[in-house]
Amino acid sequence: MPAVPPGWKGQCQSGEGFNSSSCNRKVIGARYYRSGYEAAEGDSDAKKSFRSARDSTGHGSHTASIAAGRFVANMNYKGLASGGARGGAPMARIAVYKTCWDSGCYDVDLLAAFDDAIRDGVHILSLSLGAESPQGDYFSDAISVGSFHAVSRGVLVVASAGNEGSAGSATNLAPWMLTVAASSTDRDFTSDIMLGNGAKIMGESLSLFEMNASTRIISASAANGGYFTPYQSSYCLESSLNKTKSKGKVLVCRHAESSTESKVEKSKIVKAAGGVGMILIDETDQDVAIPFVIPSAIVGKKTGEKILSYLRTTRKPESRIFGAKTVLGAHPAPRVAAFSSKGPNALNPEILKPDVTAPGLNILAAWSPAAGNMFNILSGTSMACPHVTGIATLVKAVHPSWSPSAIKSAILTTATILDKHHRPIIADPEQRRANAFDYGSGFVNPARVLDPGLIYDLKPADFVAFLCSLGYDPRSLHQVTRDNSTCDRAFSTASDLNYPSISVPNLKDNFSVTRIVTNVGKAKSVYKAVVSPPPGVRVSVIPNRLIFSRIGQKINFTVNFKVTAPSKGYAFGLLSWRNRRSQVTSPLVVRVAPGKNGLVR
Repeated sequence: MPAVPPGWKGQCQSGEGFNSSSCNRKVIGARYYRSGYEAAEGDSDAKKSFRSARDSTGHGSHTASIAAGRFVANMNYKGLASGGARGGAPMARIAVYKTCWDSGCYDVDLLAAFDDAIRDGVHILSLSLGAESPQGDYFSDAISVGSFHAVSRGVLVVASAGNEGSAGSATNLAPWMLTVAASSTDRDFTSDIMLGNGAKIMGESLSLFEMNASTRIISASAANGGYFTPYQSSYCLESSLNKTKSKGKVLVCRHAESSTESKVEKSKIVKAAGGVGMILIDETDQDVAIPFVIPSAIVGKKTGEKILSYLRTTRKPESRIFGAKTVLGAHPAPRVAAFSSKGPNALNPEILKPDVTAPGLNILAAWSPAAGNMFNILSGTSMACPHVTGIATLVKAVHPSWSPSAIKSAILTTATILDKHHRPIIADPEQRRANAFDYGSGFVNPARVLDPGLIYDLKPADFVAFLCSLGYDPRSLHQVTRDNSTCDRAFSTASDLNYPSISVPNLKDNFSVTRIVTNVGKAKSVYKAVVSPPPGVRVSVIPNRLIFSRIGQKINFTVNFKVTAPSKGYAFGLLSWRNRRSQVTSPLVVRVAPGKNGLVR
């Protein structure tokens, strides 16, 4: 492996704890950006963060290793999840662009990093970051603007959808980006809880601490101290627990937020009050395993209510919490993670977001030694994003001439909506049947992605026409493109963008959408349309057979949607182009317009 690939213009920027010799044949570029941060926050760091590209928190090391880490024979986190592991594209090089600090990421720094990365010669950009929802318009969102420039110069941008979990909370919504939701794997980290009545309950944990014997268990609301009400103490807030009441007991605490730090902090608060264990009722039911500082386990709302009922109906309730263990073969898997941000697209419902889902729950990967261990287990769409980056890197290596949209299309149209037991994927926490707003086109399938058969390709000019269809004036358009593009060509609606999924958010009786597919499979091939229509909508495809005679050949087809029955909200279906060799699948997402126009006449 040469020191750097031909044409590489990147550099290793020296700084605190990092110099040019810190780079190697794997990490071939490292830059950091502080001008936006310093303008907003001044020059002082409230918390310790290296004034260099060096990772002080571990997040960057974790995500980079998922995308491109080399093989490690016995990787584990304190003995959990032990085994061999590697990143998605272990032979790929890494260049690091550190734009975020303790207080967040600043637009000027993000845009400077995009510019440098494009100029340096990167092939794919992986962004495990994003704005809070609701996301601003494309022209006011630095990631949307920066990624537009990257894609215009042939660089695919893969980004996380966000961890807000609610409907319409997905961010990184631009159609030129590949936006990733998070799902589980078939591996779990569990901690057994034994109650005094013999009941055995399974909780989630990364804590290896365990209790040697059963002891009294109380609700944290019964241990309220000082001026705190029982309700406040039930959340184990700082200083809310009475030490005399807590000492030597297991406390049952409630939790309403989503951050890992706040969950770990509660185990510290219980420990400081003299508690010997903690059961944390996660009211958001997120299944995220946490490295607590005392014997502890997380349970969901329903299980939590059962435990509290046991406390209320028993004179001297007891419990014992065991250390965490690795469980393989968990099912159903994958499941869409409860925290994963969902559609519909709040900016433009004509573009389905997220695009796909990938593993993002309890993921083991590398960690910065500056932040503690060599490895760590984390959850988030931040972890799901680099799984897709790794897959995209392999596609780029095999098909170097493919555009960012071609690579994206290959990943989307080969994804699956079935779990490993060939049943429909479900979504946590309700365990309901998931849909395209949870997982986009589905769960990524790296085994099929190199040979998708057909692709939905797009050029930069298509994205300009898309922006024009949204009514962008010349000034707003220029804020995104930064060139002299004009709206001399616009789609009649944003649904006409040649996207690998089809969304019709306001169907009034009848509507048609055109798509163009390019043959990248066998030269002579025939595909037949197979449609699973959204309930209440008739879908016809013209032509319903595509006959190709050469590689690179493009064929147009039209999809017509007609309302057959009134319905509320969104309905979901599928369009699949199939032959014996390939299956090229697109989600269909339709909402019938309210009012009499949406009814059959």
